[in-house]
Amino acid sequence: MANNNTNTSWKTTVIVSTSLQNKEITVLLLAQEHLLRYSDSIEPGTLVFPLSGVAFLLITSEEFPETECEEFFKRIEKFLQVHRNSFLLLQAPAYGARELKIVSAVQNRFFGSNLKILPVHSNVDTVKGMMTIAKATSRPHKDRVQERMHLARAQIIKHSHETLKKLDVFKVI
Repeated sequence: MANNNTNTSWKTTVIVSTSLQNKEITVLLLAQEHLLRYSDSIEPGTLVFPLSGVAFLLITSEEFPETECEEFFKRIEKFLQVHRNSFLLLQAPAYGARELKIVSAVQNRFFGSNLKILPVHSNVDTVKGMMTIAKATSRPHKDRVQERMHLARAQIIKHSHETLKKLDVFKVI
């Protein structure tokens, strides 16, 4: 019987800022049976997946100031200094002109940095996005994906050579 990994749930440890302790996002992570460790020493709104090496800073469009963004940008800069593989999750129920302006301002300010911006609509979307990224970058899963890519590449090369031989492309004139 073949091993089917698509039906098995993936569980990991998540370091969560204490500012998110009693929020819906932590309830959703706990419902998926992830092990949560709360910390005061990480930036408020941060979730870190240590086995994957990724960190997420969750902000809502309401948290982003209308004017004087400099203090907010300093918070993001501090987050970037601590976490190499970092994602900013901008959560808004709908994306209108204000939310697009926020994304544009953050992109302009942090252009060329390691910051990746993910617009999300709900906590369910947030958890789904984080889990997809964390799982894809986790050690055992990443190694399996790389192995499959190498096998696929080898099969493509082999098939290409067989096809070219059938077409007599390698025939010496």
